[in-house]
Amino acid sequence: MTDILFPVLIVAGIGLLAGALLAVLSKIMAVPVDEKEEALTEVLPGANCGACGFSGCAGYAGALSKGDTKDTGLCAPGGSEVSAKIAEIMGLAATDIIPMAAVVRCMGNDDCANKKMEYSGVDSCKMASQLFGGDKACIYGCLGLGDCQRECPYDAINICNGIAIVSPELCKACKKCVAACPKGLIELMPKAEIKAAVLCRNHDKGALTKKECSAGCLGCTKCVKTCPEGAISMDNLCAVVDYDKCTGCGQCVSSCPNLTIKLLNK
Repeated sequence: MTDILFPVLIVAGIGLLAGALLAVLSKIMAVPVDEKEEALTEVLPGANCGACGFSGCAGYAGALSKGDTKDTGLCAPGGSEVSAKIAEIMGLAATDIIPMAAVVRCMGNDDCANKKMEYSGVDSCKMASQLFGGDKACIYGCLGLGDCQRECPYDAINICNGIAIVSPELCKACKKCVAACPKGLIELMPKAEIKAAVLCRNHDKGALTKKECSAGCLGCTKCVKTCPEGAISMDNLCAVVDYDKCTGCGQCVSSCPNLTIKLLNK
């Protein structure tokens, strides 16, 4: 009997000593918990998109709690609601965040854009663009291979007829698609206001653009001359809209010979 009991007592004693040692060490080596940082992390959406300029939601929460930033309005996906919660926790002023949505500045779908070759390779816009700018004749246009779609954490992007289309209702303006597009075609614009947008980034002369894509900007400057607010200017043969000046009157839409300008959010 003693032959069995004695080893059992030794093992039990070692277990008690190890448990006590772990308890002491856990107190000595414990990392202080920042309650504010934890509370901030809980109210943030957890998208970890980096739109705030920090390494995800935890990075933004840490920067706020440590005082590295006092800007409560850096979380675009969370919007004004999250900004108000952050302000309540930190005792700061809340920021009214204007809802934004991504827009793909290209209408060169398979019906409009001509192709210079057949691409057979990795299903990636980034990879395809390294081969003479991609398969489309317009080297500025959307390749429709879905890099932006795969990056979007909100399922707000679909590939339709060879180009990316954003659903503004689902978009949270996290900017992941902006970073993913190798052509730089995606930008943010106000979600709730009617604004004109030039859905093209082609910088070729009008005659060449016509050969490349029937939906391309011809650089004719008719929209610039028509806009009563002076909201449209030319950037290297391509029209661009200043959303701060645009009132959504639609005169530029009527004047565009290729129907490249659209009123969004209407």
